[in-house]
Amino acid sequence: MKIAIIGVGSVGSAVATAVQNTGLAHEIILFDRDGIRARAAAEDLGHASAFSYDIKITAASNYREIRGCEIVIIAAGANQKPGETRTDLLQKNVAVISDIIPRVMANVDTKRVKIIIVTNPLDVMVMLAQKLSKLPASRVIGTGTMLDSARLKIILSRQLGISTRSISAYVLGEHGDSSVVNWESVYVGGIKLDDFCKQAKISLPQTTRKTIEHRVRNAAYEIIRGRGATWDGIGGAVADLLHAIINDEKRILTVSTVDGVGKNAIAMSLPRVVGEMGVIMNLHTKLSASESADLRKSAKIIRKNFDLI
Repeated sequence: MKIAIIGVGSVGSAVATAVQNTGLAHEIILFDRDGIRARAAAEDLGHASAFSYDIKITAASNYREIRGCEIVIIAAGANQKPGETRTDLLQKNVAVISDIIPRVMANVDTKRVKIIIVTNPLDVMVMLAQKLSKLPASRVIGTGTMLDSARLKIILSRQLGISTRSISAYVLGEHGDSSVVNWESVYVGGIKLDDFCKQAKISLPQTTRKTIEHRVRNAAYEIIRGRGATWDGIGGAVADLLHAIINDEKRILTVSTVDGVGKNAIAMSLPRVVGEMGVIMNLHTKLSASESADLRKSAKIIRKNFDLI
């Protein structure tokens, strides 16, 4: 599998390392408009490959060099800075994606390529990329709330004293401030969360759940405040998504892809079955009345932001 990563700043570099560590690619193209940075990143990651997988890693500053890539990961664009929201990046990154997508499409096999979007505000960028690429929505995929869902599982794991592997939990909607924790569909070892808490004699009242929701939504802000940016988590999410696609796992992931047509079209995260050809099926989980209302609000925010561009 030949994979291209567009943009090798802090996020793109972390994504490249995570992709390299999957061992699923035989060649990785690192593209950046700054050719010196691309070459340095390729050289550094190439040295690291000596300790793991024998992968050809090439730098590129010309889009012709991504020819033959079946998956293109777009990590280019402005990153959040302390005090900024993902939406604050809207106009900056619209220009970036609008420049990149036509150039990518001129150099890939449109019948096979899958595009993975990492750039924020993610859901709006997925909608823009799908519109510009004219690819089926199933093959333009944002990492969506994969990372948000992982954060929820990590927090619950610590709260409940149970491995994350035994917890099924989803964050839905926008990858942003309006994301929705789907408490109705949280299961621990196949047991509904409330029933598990009763059996384990654990108290998880509404106040605690609200605190957990706050921590999930604000995790990125906390990391940015202390580290300047987030990158390892999203690298892990991209690697997990690649596993599902390349191995045709048909696994359920909360990715973002466009659903609907015209003014009803929206990209937001729902549980979706992901395999070799991208998103195979959209699923709808059980929602409480308040969760359903919050999800509709989240969709309206995404659509409003898309309409602004």
